[in-house]
Amino acid sequence: MNYLEKLRNAAAKHKSIACLGLDPVIEDIPIEGKNPSEKILEFYETILDRIVKSGEYPGAAKPNYAFYAQYGLDAINTLKKIIAMYKQAGILVILDVKRGDIGTTARAYASEAYDFFDADAVTLAPYMGYDSISPFIDNYPERGAYILTKTSNPSSGDIQDIIYNGAPLFEYMAAKIIDWHFDGIGSVAGATYPEQLDSISEIFIKSGKDVALLIPGVGAQGGSMEAVMKTLKKFKDIKIHRINSSSAINYAWKKKPDMHYADAAVEALKKLNDEIGL
Repeated sequence: MNYLEKLRNAAAKHKSIACLGLDPVIEDIPIEGKNPSEKILEFYETILDRIVKSGEYPGAAKPNYAFYAQYGLDAINTLKKIIAMYKQAGILVILDVKRGDIGTTARAYASEAYDFFDADAVTLAPYMGYDSISPFIDNYPERGAYILTKTSNPSSGDIQDIIYNGAPLFEYMAAKIIDWHFDGIGSVAGATYPEQLDSISEIFIKSGKDVALLIPGVGAQGGSMEAVMKTLKKFKDIKIHRINSSSAINYAWKKKPDMHYADAAVEALKKLNDEIGL
């Protein structure tokens, strides 16, 4: 089963194309008396337990490597444990690492993501060209690879909006994704730039090839769910796409301090699933 098929199956099974970001911020985790690694593990293990008990699943989970690595080697091992737990529960895991290097280094990064962490997919930076991407595609054709195309951060336009051959660079990148196509390729395109997301989507739709969108920026970053869904409804198959939300779900308890943090997270996840309305 290739990665696109896994996305479709997960969306159908869980009735969700939401992607739950798993980005630990120690200051926002309401667990006392433990070291960072122990807090992170308990936090996401408890949220997963409530997800399973409630039956309110995301269509995928997306831990960001840096949020764990900042706390040292023990937290990296915790990340591996969390990936295994969520996969065991039937949730696809996208490892957000944004790798981008060449030759043997790229092969080592691919092995780290897929062999060591056993992620279903990764995020990749394409600035160094196809040989920085190919080890993830050629050596692991059953896994997924999301290529940064138009990111959600405020200064993304410094490079991504540069005009090249009469069009912005992010559109050129979308076209390269079509050139590099395999049945697991995806594109990271932020909800904070709805017009750009729409133009990227048009490139993929016109190509006739399936490209999985990973859409950050909804929630705390201010992206519009209405605009995202208007774009996604243009696709024949919405089930391969994922809309990411991290802090708005992880730390929903901060707006509802009387609720247990895991219950608040599941409630926020349900709200996101309902807004998407798969």
